[in-house]
Amino acid sequence: MSVKNTFKRLLVSSLAVGVISSPLAMPASVDAHGNSPKDKTFNLSIMHTNDSHARLDNVAKKVTAVKEVRAAKPDALLLDAGDVFSGTLYFNEFKGQADLEFMNLMDYDLMTFGNHEFDLGSSPEGHQALADFVKNAEFPFVSTNVNFSQDPLLKKLYKGYSIKPKDGSVYSSVMQRINGEYVGFIGLTTEETADISSPEGVVFENYIKEAAKEVRLLQLFGVNKIVAITHLGYDDNPEYDNDLELAKYVDGIDIIVGGHSHTQLDQPVVVDTNYKGKKKNPTVIVQAYQYSDFLGTLDVQFDKKGKVVGQAGQLIKIADKAADPEAAELLKKYSSKIDELKNKPTGATAEKALENPRSNDVGPSVRSNETPLGNLITDGMLDKAKEYNKDVVMAFQNGGGIRAPINQGEITYGDVLTTLPFGNTLATMKLTGAEIKTALEHSVSQSPKESGGFLHVSGMKFKFDSTKVAGSRVVSMEVKNADGTYTAIDTTKEYVIATNAFTAKGGDGYTVFADAYAQGRVTDLGASDWENLRDYVAKLVKVDPQVEGRIVDVAKQ
Repeated sequence: MSVKNTFKRLLVSSLAVGVISSPLAMPASVDAHGNSPKDKTFNLSIMHTNDSHARLDNVAKKVTAVKEVRAAKPDALLLDAGDVFSGTLYFNEFKGQADLEFMNLMDYDLMTFGNHEFDLGSSPEGHQALADFVKNAEFPFVSTNVNFSQDPLLKKLYKGYSIKPKDGSVYSSVMQRINGEYVGFIGLTTEETADISSPEGVVFENYIKEAAKEVRLLQLFGVNKIVAITHLGYDDNPEYDNDLELAKYVDGIDIIVGGHSHTQLDQPVVVDTNYKGKKKNPTVIVQAYQYSDFLGTLDVQFDKKGKVVGQAGQLIKIADKAADPEAAELLKKYSSKIDELKNKPTGATAEKALENPRSNDVGPSVRSNETPLGNLITDGMLDKAKEYNKDVVMAFQNGGGIRAPINQGEITYGDVLTTLPFGNTLATMKLTGAEIKTALEHSVSQSPKESGGFLHVSGMKFKFDSTKVAGSRVVSMEVKNADGTYTAIDTTKEYVIATNAFTAKGGDGYTVFADAYAQGRVTDLGASDWENLRDYVAKLVKVDPQVEGRIVDVAKQ
């Protein structure tokens, strides 16, 4: 169903209010349209998703979740904050069309673009897959800070602002009349896309400047309730852009439906101070993690002046739902092909079995010892990260993220996916030598016992003593030079390292990484870990990694 038809539901439906989320509270008394007769308030109900990354195995359960919300709230809009593209074999094979069939089935209302929507720009076909995705969508797109004028495929789909948006088109902003009042929608995509994707001729303008300009335009039309659908990241690198900064710097945005940082906001976050620290009208921010693990819901109440006076939101866990029969049957035509593709060769051969040992005590383990497979994965991470940033010198991979061995012989797509099943993205991070030492101390703090946070490394080597007190175990650290020699890591010097986004954000207890992330020293490159490994082994052809003494416990020498 199109946006037009969806908004017809708003004229005849009531709003079911969910659990109240502080600091704002929902007044209890509402009329048949969800509006308070006494206060003349207005209510808006939203479902939201982001960063699905072509994860379709759970889509039939997602359909059920959407249907259940609509049964309770027929007027609920369904919005997506980008990154439908890239990350699984579904995308590799169907270029977004499989995802789109289910989005049309679920009756999405609006979407903005994520950085991964531009991944194919440097291919011989350019942005043909994205253009086809837009044209075949039974909903419009909103994109405020993206300039498509230099792309021959996408510029034809861009229409400027609209009060009557059409399916399969892109708008700088959208105005819709809902229950007698207008609501405006803008869409923003991170400027970092130019560095972490392949937009080619597509240009990303400053998000604050373009958002402020479009908000003013909407206000000139008399719109005082504005929703920003963003792919900026909730608290991502502020040197580029993020939702918290947007809320502080742009007046007039009431709701931010976000994506990009894969943040799990279990309840909405309310920003009510501006960049100067002064009180402002509240802005409600939501984001629903990643991979369609959750369906986000949000109910917002506005007063007659368009100020947010109440909000409630939650994340619905998709895994808890039963599969919708129609969607499950529809998925088969895609999943059957994917099952075949898992047997597709990468073009590489493992010269020997690449084991992934585990031990609950002190034996060799991927979670406590250097392994050939760990070295292979980190070498691949370093190789890929250098394509984005030549200054990257080291790579770290948590042992808990390496889930299966690779057998001797031909390496298939399925082998790589089984070894790295989480679809973590690659990130770079600026760290001092002292911070690297802190990270390595945490890595070996449980040694010789297992720890999921045990780091495999590339581009460096280090020694530690497991008999010493945790936190004082690292004996030496060296970084590998271009000529293959090693130099002691200077604790006062800054280095650029690569790791997966999970670890970069503080996963497995890496508070030193979490601090760097909070300070804007992390850049998520968006490259999926299994695809990085697939590409790296294909480059090697004959795969035969060794234990090289990158990680040595001197207590065992």
